[in-house]
Amino acid sequence: MILHPGILALIAGSFIVFIMMLYASILGIRIITRWDIRSSSEEQLTLEKKTYLVSSIIKYALGFEIISGLLYIYTVDDIYRLFVGAMCSTGSLNANPVGWYALYTKIIIFFASSIWIALNNIDLKAEDYPLAKPKYIAMIFITLLVGLDLYFLVSYFSGLRPEIITSCCGSLFSESGTGMAADLAALPPKPMIRLFYITALFFIGTALLCLKYKSGFLRYAITFLAVFSFLVSMASIISFISLYIYEMPSHHCPFDVFQKNYHFIGYPLYISLFCWVFFGLLPGIFQPLKRISSLTEEIERSEKKWLSLGIVFTVVFVCIASWPVIFGNLGL
Repeated sequence: MILHPGILALIAGSFIVFIMMLYASILGIRIITRWDIRSSSEEQLTLEKKTYLVSSIIKYALGFEIISGLLYIYTVDDIYRLFVGAMCSTGSLNANPVGWYALYTKIIIFFASSIWIALNNIDLKAEDYPLAKPKYIAMIFITLLVGLDLYFLVSYFSGLRPEIITSCCGSLFSESGTGMAADLAALPPKPMIRLFYITALFFIGTALLCLKYKSGFLRYAITFLAVFSFLVSMASIISFISLYIYEMPSHHCPFDVFQKNYHFIGYPLYISLFCWVFFGLLPGIFQPLKRISSLTEEIERSEKKWLSLGIVFTVVFVCIASWPVIFGNLGL
């Protein structure tokens, strides 16, 4: 089973990324311990040059890690046919619970890597590189996450056995079941529909206010709304959006949407959601950094792009989620 092309690509790619991140971390530790922007010594000049090398290595490495999340979903959805009782990615993940840990780790890596890349881009545009030490400390933390991701991937795929009888999504995302997945599936659709659209409207409204005013409170509010929107949207996918996509009042699985039978709608659906949340997080995260004079102007300029993209991806996600609700055959 480990010879599956997707599995080989994931493990080999993650291993290469981990090696690249380890090398970058070694250079990063040297930068953290020896960096002194006030010095004009040869060592400092060398370190400044190495920051560009390290940044390039990390951007390519983290870029793969971000994309590998989609490859991971595609792979686990492709191998479910090998297990008795599996009907989608849920069955593949249940065949070895370590797979769920790998999925959660990839979600964390997506946001951590994306934020780091944004942080690095801002820092490199300042003449004094004020975030050199903090961003490389953060890089070491991300390297540990990448190592953990590699460990989970190897443990998950090497632990899969075709003779395993696994459970399908119907048993996990069932209104009559137990656990968080069952609780989300049991949420009443109509109140969730109202909460979903109200949350999206609040986010867009707050983003528009952020574009007009420079209030720090609004920046923190938009970041809070981004986190809240992610939770509400995931709950909405399970509680009602999936029902309209499948046109079945009892099918709550958040993974079947990646299948060909549903036109692979899950990919644009989740990509737009994650991009919505990511661009919504940035204004509040970067708000404290505006106190650094060399970063203020660049952050304010970048904020306009982040907020605009946040609005765009919110609209895209809402439109994709609303299409089956409005034009589908199911009525709740």
